[in-house]
Amino acid sequence: MTNTDMPNKVHEGKNVKRFREMLGMKQEGLAYELGDDWTQKKISLLEQKETIEPDILEQVAKVLKVTPEAIQKFNEEAAINVIANTFNSNDSSTLNAINYYCSSNPIDKVVELYERLLASEKEKVELLQGKPKN
Repeated sequence: MTNTDMPNKVHEGKNVKRFREMLGMKQEGLAYELGDDWTQKKISLLEQKETIEPDILEQVAKVLKVTPEAIQKFNEEAAINVIANTFNSNDSSTLNAINYYCSSNPIDKVVELYERLLASEKEKVELLQGKPKN
């Protein structure tokens, strides 16, 4: 029997790890979010399990902000194939989906927001002190 004859078995624990890492969450963080019964070691053991109990899967999925089905069905190989077929280098129709150049500077946007917030706070202080606006 070759590898292609076997159905792709989804490893739910590895998928929990993938989703957790995509969120930039450490095992300790996931344990904390799941409650007092959880530790980093328990998360490590969970991520090694091929199949996770439905009630635990439900809790973990909720913390990771995905559905239990997403964890049960996520297949990395299938996802890579979808991406490869969507963004085929020989097909220029998908190039519009890729934006190489940011149209605005995010730092400028933060500075602009900060200046507006500062002006609003100054206005509040002046109102509280009874001073007229300049």
